[in-house]
Amino acid sequence: MLKFVTVGKEMPEKRQAAERAHDFGEIYREYAKEKAAEQAGRCSQCGVPYCQTHCPLHNNIPDWLMLTAEGRLREAYELSQETNTFPEICGRICPQDRLCEGNCVIEQAGHGTVTIGAIEKYLTDTAWEEGWVRPIRPAEELEQSVGIIGAGPGGLAAAERLRRAGVQVTVYDRYDRAGGLMTYGIPGFKLEKPVVMQRIEQLEAGGVNLVLNCNVGEDVSFAAIRGQHDAVIIATGVYKSRELGGPGSDLPGIVRAIDYLTASNRKGFGDEVPDYDSGELNAEGKRVVVIGGGDTAMDCVRTAIRQGATSVKCLYRRDRENMPGSQREVANAEEEGVEFVWLSTPDGFEGEGAVTGVRVQKMRLGAPDLTGRRAPEPIEGAVVTEPAELVIKALGFEPEDLPTLWGEKQLPVTRWGTIRTDYSTHATAMPGVYAVGDIVRGASLVVWAIRDGREAADAILAELADAPAVAAE
Repeated sequence: MLKFVTVGKEMPEKRQAAERAHDFGEIYREYAKEKAAEQAGRCSQCGVPYCQTHCPLHNNIPDWLMLTAEGRLREAYELSQETNTFPEICGRICPQDRLCEGNCVIEQAGHGTVTIGAIEKYLTDTAWEEGWVRPIRPAEELEQSVGIIGAGPGGLAAAERLRRAGVQVTVYDRYDRAGGLMTYGIPGFKLEKPVVMQRIEQLEAGGVNLVLNCNVGEDVSFAAIRGQHDAVIIATGVYKSRELGGPGSDLPGIVRAIDYLTASNRKGFGDEVPDYDSGELNAEGKRVVVIGGGDTAMDCVRTAIRQGATSVKCLYRRDRENMPGSQREVANAEEEGVEFVWLSTPDGFEGEGAVTGVRVQKMRLGAPDLTGRRAPEPIEGAVVTEPAELVIKALGFEPEDLPTLWGEKQLPVTRWGTIRTDYSTHATAMPGVYAVGDIVRGASLVVWAIRDGREAADAILAELADAPAVAAE
């Protein structure tokens, strides 16, 4: 260990932009065993590891880095998966530059961060290849059951933890494949779909029952699910897109990011996607403008490049330093040919019968707002037109009105429409009902949803363990 003084930071090889911009394969290659050990050996083994502190799951990063450096890969994997239900997924899509790696002590000292995410990915990929990842086999099967609404990362993390304890778990999801945004929202160049599918197959083999194509409130009522289970977890995520107003905002050719990304991912699965085949959700041969500055916007611009767009521009109302998306993703997008138009916001849309352009209001940064970020303000008279045949709205997501959709007016929600829960247990005011992930936090990261799911599962297990004693009294 402690090789950071003599060994420099080295990421896995990144495929050249000219090559990767034509397919949906992941852009980073795998570490070789020797390189993974070398890079893990750069860890300074801090007494107070900030990487672990700033990981939402508090992964025991220094210890599994040390085991990797020593060649004890199975032990390293076992340790990494004790706190993380999906380490192979987090190693790929977590914004390490904002979390563990961004708080690495040796980076603060100028030596370059330890490549934690790439090593985590290598460890878990090795575990799958070597057969170390096995179906769940509980020591004892319990009679109690839990229903989970939503097969995204939060719901599946809870399902895995409950099944390990022997609880009977049924997961209900509106889509035809489990995984939520991991399956249909995140493009393959960040997370190849076989990585997600193999984990779902492992959960099914371990006894997790998936009920797919099931829209709660239509195909089955929330009350019916509550009646079938001892506890229920709501893990629906947030899928309602924030909308744009202004003249021409209803023109054909202006689409939601979630529809666009879902169509692309479905095409990758080999599904029939009429809206893609018709060109409505396909960027091929078009000038594309994406509106937004978060990770979803980055997914859209990079997808459009791979679909063969004539040009791809991203409008964001602040500057590069103040954008919410990963700087690593911005750099990857720029390498692939995306043009970022900073300090710009849409003022309306042009076209007859279909969109032909976006009227762009140029902005400048004024005084800081309540969040501490400098607020954008318009520059009077500075309006230009960006030609576009496809405009993608990537302005974030909001929760659906679940109390109305499910006919459950007593379901407690905040003024933002997210479900109100206890901070530590994730329990709602409705007995036996819990909620986790984005439907509680608002649009957030996969790693936070995993943490919520695991914590809710632990709270339910504690409640179920206490139930017989309470009944006996």
